[in-house]
Amino acid sequence: MEKNYKRVYNFNAGPAALPLTALQKAQAELLDFNGTGMSVMELSHRSQEYEAVHNRAIELLKELLAIPAGYEVLFLQGGASLQFAMVPLNFLTAGTKAGYVLTGVWSEKAYAEAQRLGEVFVAASAKAGNYCQIPALAEIQYNVETAYLHITSNNTIFGTAWQEFPDTEAVPLIADMSSDILSKPFDVSKFSLIYAGAQKNLGPAGVTVVIIRRDLLEKANKNIPTMLRYGIYGKNNSLYNTPPTFSIYMVKLMLEWVKEQGGAAALYQHNRQKAGLIYDVIDGSNGFYLGHAQPAARSLMNITFRLASEALEKKFLEAAQGHGFVGLAGHRSVGGCRASAYNAVPYESCQALREFMLSFYKEYA
Repeated sequence: MEKNYKRVYNFNAGPAALPLTALQKAQAELLDFNGTGMSVMELSHRSQEYEAVHNRAIELLKELLAIPAGYEVLFLQGGASLQFAMVPLNFLTAGTKAGYVLTGVWSEKAYAEAQRLGEVFVAASAKAGNYCQIPALAEIQYNVETAYLHITSNNTIFGTAWQEFPDTEAVPLIADMSSDILSKPFDVSKFSLIYAGAQKNLGPAGVTVVIIRRDLLEKANKNIPTMLRYGIYGKNNSLYNTPPTFSIYMVKLMLEWVKEQGGAAALYQHNRQKAGLIYDVIDGSNGFYLGHAQPAARSLMNITFRLASEALEKKFLEAAQGHGFVGLAGHRSVGGCRASAYNAVPYESCQALREFMLSFYKEYA
C-alpha cells in the first residue's frame, strides 16, 4: 500500500491507538469482506460469515488469556459504565453486601452506582493519598458473606495499577480491567467476573468484553430487564440482539495482532520497556517532572506526571502538540499530563516522547 497518510504519536487514553496492520487489514476488507461483496458492517449478525468472526474473537481471547474451562466470554455494549450497574443488578441480592476497593475515579463511580442498587461498603481505599498508590492486600476488609469484592486493576486517571491481585477464595472477585487487559499475563481463575471496555487495549469503542465464571452466571438475578442479564448473553452467545459487529471484528483483528506479537507475556516485556523510557526521564529530572504514582504502584499503561506550574504544563502540552504528540493532557478532573502507552502504542512513539521531554527539560529547567 502506498503511504499517503501521516500518523501522529498517539497517547490518547481512550479511544486509543490501534495497530497499524489491523487498521490496514480493515481498510483492505472494508468494501468486500471474504468475498461476500459487503463490508463487515453490512453483514447480517445471523450470517455464517459474521458468526465466524464473532467466534474467532472469543476463541482468540480464551487462548491469549489462558481462560480456563468453565468461563464464558460475552460481548456487550454500554462500556464499563454500564457494567457498574449490571454487576450489582445481577449479583447484589437483598440481604447481602458487596465490597469495593477505591483506587481512583472509576472505582468511585462503580461504587456510587452500586450504592443506588443495594448495600455496599468500602473494603479499602487509597483516597487519602490522592490515589497515588494501591492498598496493601492486608488492608482489604471483607468477610465470607460478602456478595463480591470489586477492584479496578489499572487506574487511568492517576496512573496506578495492581501489581498483585487478592485471593478471595469463596468470595467472587470482580474486576474492571478496561485499561490493562492483555498488557501482561495474569491468573484468570482468581476472578469470577472480568469486564473491559475495548477502546483502550482490545479494539475500538462500542463493545465491552465480559469474562464470567459459569457458576456465577447461573446465580445471576433473573428478575431484571432482559438486556441487563448476563444469562441472556451467555445463553445466546451474545447474539440475542444485534451486537456491535464492526467493533467485534476489530477486536478480532487486534487479538490476531496480539498473537503475532507473542501474546501477553511478550507484550508485558515490551510495555515495561516503553514505560521505562518515560519513567526514567521523570526520575532523572530532579523534580522538573513530578510523577504522581508511587513507584511500587506505577501503571505501565498510563504514565501521569506534572510540571512545576500550570503555565509550564500548558507550554509543555502546546510544544508537544507542535511536535506531533496527541493526547498528553491529563484527565480534565485532575489536570497535569498523562501518556497512555497501551499495547498498540509503538515503542518508537515512547522513544520520541522521551527525547521531547529531555529536550523540553534542557530548555526550561
